[in-house]
Amino acid sequence: MTYVSLQLPPMPYYIAIGQTVYKPGEQHPNRRNLGLFDLLWVTKGTLFIGEEDKQWEVKAGEALLLLPDRYHYSTKPCDSDTSFYWIHFDFKGEWKEYTADTSSPPMPLRQVWENPYFIQIPQYAAPPEFPLAERHLGQLLTYSSEHQRGVYWQEHQLFIELLGLLEERRDRESTDSPAMKLASKTEAYIRQHYQSELTNAALAEALHFHPNYIVRCMKEIYHCSPMDYLHQYRLEQAKLLLVKTEWSIAVIADKTGFRHAPYFSNCFRAYTGTSPLKYRKQFSR
Repeated sequence: MTYVSLQLPPMPYYIAIGQTVYKPGEQHPNRRNLGLFDLLWVTKGTLFIGEEDKQWEVKAGEALLLLPDRYHYSTKPCDSDTSFYWIHFDFKGEWKEYTADTSSPPMPLRQVWENPYFIQIPQYAAPPEFPLAERHLGQLLTYSSEHQRGVYWQEHQLFIELLGLLEERRDRESTDSPAMKLASKTEAYIRQHYQSELTNAALAEALHFHPNYIVRCMKEIYHCSPMDYLHQYRLEQAKLLLVKTEWSIAVIADKTGFRHAPYFSNCFRAYTGTSPLKYRKQFSR
């Protein structure tokens, strides 16, 4: 299974929608480097289509995401009446494709000034909520004939909900995996107790798993150990306190679990490239 991962922000943004109907013998046009993502939702028949060295038979109830910098072509004409919606959208951030048997992008550390997130969309899928998706697509097509300023927000809301419906299947698979469950519990525990003395042994006792297994799950999902995550999270909280409070460096060090101000200052400089006091001055009036 191939997935396409888009790191947010920025958000993907909707360009246009259309509906195409092919009679038997007709086929999808060949084209190269469209420059936009092309999301196809087949509602009737079968669409025979390829992208570079990949080929699919996209049946009713299935969706396919064609990538903006690839060669797309028809592998053969339709053998029955075939109808599908297409959505063109763009994305100005970073995106990559990966397969289920390779390493997926790490879950990001939620930092103070941003909330990064990866949309992870299967390139080819049969979304379980396809009937809902089809209703959204019909409404989106209706909006396309209206004045854009009057329906701008409605269009983009429907578009984002469609991406969410595509991502749901991947979410359920990930959430059901033991590694994801334990990594999520570990992250939540670290965020709740980061001010305390935390060790791998303490995590193991609290979560009732062997410390080596906890470390392995965190590295699989977050690509870092629990103690690395704890260290980064403490420093992110320190950044927030430096800006939001007038507390001394010693107090902030204690509040974020570092206890000793000189050690905190050294860690902060290594993490941000500047001292805590200089960081604070960047945001002071």
